[in-house]
Amino acid sequence: MTSFIRQRAMASAISLVGLLILVFFLSRLTGDPTNLYLPLDASVAAREEFREIHGFNDPLIVQFLRYVADLARGDFGQSLQHARPALEVVLEAFGWTLRLAVVTMSCVIVLAITIGSLAAFRVGGVFDRIATFFSLIGAAAPDFWLAIVAIVIFAVNLHWLPTSGTGSILHWVLPVAVLFIRPFGLVLQVVRGSMITVLSSAYIKTARAKGVRPRPLIFVHGLRNGMLPVITVIGDQAASILNGAVVIETIFGFPGIGKLMIDSILLRDFSVVLAAIMVSAAAIFLMNLLIDIAYGLLDPRIRY
Repeated sequence: MTSFIRQRAMASAISLVGLLILVFFLSRLTGDPTNLYLPLDASVAAREEFREIHGFNDPLIVQFLRYVADLARGDFGQSLQHARPALEVVLEAFGWTLRLAVVTMSCVIVLAITIGSLAAFRVGGVFDRIATFFSLIGAAAPDFWLAIVAIVIFAVNLHWLPTSGTGSILHWVLPVAVLFIRPFGLVLQVVRGSMITVLSSAYIKTARAKGVRPRPLIFVHGLRNGMLPVITVIGDQAASILNGAVVIETIFGFPGIGKLMIDSILLRDFSVVLAAIMVSAAAIFLMNLLIDIAYGLLDPRIRY
């Protein structure tokens, strides 16, 4: 298992380095931030001084090597917009996104696995048809449309919930509900399809013939063998939220890393953009590593 984890970690590290190089040079193509942070009537000398202070006058390769040297010491640079260390700004926003992802995916995992497994137990039944119908709608519905409709109905017309912010638990209801719908539909469909295959296998039929009750038959004997594809889609959906639910965070004014990344790109706050992407990528690579480990624990053949 140690060798298995080392190989996965090495592959992730190589990808992270490649991402760093790509994002650094592409971010510099967005333009000179001087015009955004100095008055329009700023003198040429003031503009040159600003560029000199922040190192924008140096060739790109020199800027990159200096950034890598600082990064090796754990320094992600200063935020032009916030006048604070970029990593501090990013981690603060990432904490909000992480909490949003944990709450959303916890609801998705519990409900999708339970409902999908029960639907697979009696394929073609009323419960299965209802679950399939709503899961397909959820998987196909666009997030931005659901967010706008939810705001219009529950915030504007009914005045039940706030439109944006994070002041109370009520502020979390709409973002979590909108983010929940699509992963729930996708995970439920995968759980249902995987469990249909598992529950039709010979050992399940034998257990059922011996009188094993439906609950342990589904959730003890069947679920573990049907979890590999489920873990894949759960990891993919969790990564998409951790990567920054950009549209949802922007619509609901949620101070997560997705909204921070968009704002920083528009304001050409290069240090924050790089720090946000590196932190998000590291979190996603770590999640993929955990998924690989889970594969190995569920099916020892994968480790070899």
